[in-house]
Amino acid sequence: MYRTTLKSIFLFLLLACVVARAAASDEKPFAERHVILQVSDADPSKYTAVLDIANNLIKHYNGPEYIEIEIIAFGAGVHMLTGESNPNRSRINSLIANDVRFYVCKNTLDSIQRKTGVRPPIMAGVVGVQTGVAFMLDEIQAGYTPIRP
Repeated sequence: MYRTTLKSIFLFLLLACVVARAAASDEKPFAERHVILQVSDADPSKYTAVLDIANNLIKHYNGPEYIEIEIIAFGAGVHMLTGESNPNRSRINSLIANDVRFYVCKNTLDSIQRKTGVRPPIMAGVVGVQTGVAFMLDEIQAGYTPIRP
């Protein structure tokens, strides 16, 4: 009985891993890795690190079709993806052109708007998600590897 239960649990977990990996591979069937980079600090050196990591991963895997990269900004990190005169604009646009997906937490933007009376403008190509941390958890469950520089 005990062995049967353990065997059933093991098979269930194995199946869950296979399903999670398949979910992560739908958009890029040749992707070897699926990563989600977290930006949650108001630190320009962290912004640079995240953008460098994304570029380096694309180079390492010989092109964007072999790696799936998402970047989620929440908390103090949302400033990486806002502003008309964003110093990272050209790098972010280049990564978007290489199929890197950028997401920003709408809850954080709502909080900034409540405190300052102004909602920060989001850069073109950035997708808003209601709750950044929940989005990240869902992506991890779908097979993405979290990275926080």
